[in-house]
Amino acid sequence: MSDWMATALLVAVTLATWGVMAWLVRLDGKGLGRWLVPALFGAGLLLGWEIVCRGYGIPAVLLPAPSQIWDAFWRSLPVLMADFQQTFLKAVIAGFVLGNLLGFVTALIVDRVPFLQRGLLPLGNMVSAVPIIGVAPIMVMWFGFGWESKTAVIVFMIFFPMLVNALAGLAATDAMSRDLMRSYAAGYWQTLLKLRLPAALPFIFNALKINSTLALIGAIVAEFFGSPISGMGFRISVEVARMNVDVVWATIAVAALAGSLSYGLIALLERHLTSWHASFRATR
Repeated sequence: MSDWMATALLVAVTLATWGVMAWLVRLDGKGLGRWLVPALFGAGLLLGWEIVCRGYGIPAVLLPAPSQIWDAFWRSLPVLMADFQQTFLKAVIAGFVLGNLLGFVTALIVDRVPFLQRGLLPLGNMVSAVPIIGVAPIMVMWFGFGWESKTAVIVFMIFFPMLVNALAGLAATDAMSRDLMRSYAAGYWQTLLKLRLPAALPFIFNALKINSTLALIGAIVAEFFGSPISGMGFRISVEVARMNVDVVWATIAVAALAGSLSYGLIALLERHLTSWHASFRATR
């Protein structure tokens, strides 16, 4: 395929995809079109990527076509699943649960002991600015090359986002609501469970959604500095050295899919538990 033919085909695909998406939005923006538009956009993007790689003869070592990545995915599926189990099912899940739990419990303690807020939050802002590539080698030295060191990196990354968001949520109730609870002779724990925690749920879910992606990033980066013979970060570093870029992209695709599904599950749970919130009522 010549360059001008590839260009013409790329323009035609772009215009056709654009036109169909615009028609779907006008036809049914909240029903079936709500799901078809992003699906069509993704399909058009992949098709354009394929045309660019095939039509302009881009070497696979620089940018493999989606079809090549798909072939590498099925060819390396057992290895990719072992990497997924090592990184996601062990390190990411353990670090995500532990980091968020520690951040939330610490937020409750800080909320109860006000002087900690003056001392802990500035320290948290400073620690959050530390680059992960500086922390990961230290954690590997402390906890070894197994999934435990990756879990420690994840906890380090997601602890303070949960702490800050949970504290903001606990402070989100207005003075009139708190006065009303006091007029009913409600104690601290009753006010916390009946008023403040429900009001804090949108903030807590924001932290969970942010941390769902940070956890996977932290685990993959940590595996660059030390890992057993499996893991997504290990696979990326090894296959780049071997110039197997299609396998690298297949690993990236698995990581992106896992992160997207995690985010989606948390968003569904948020919609179920906070359906009373104004942000959801406005979309009905």
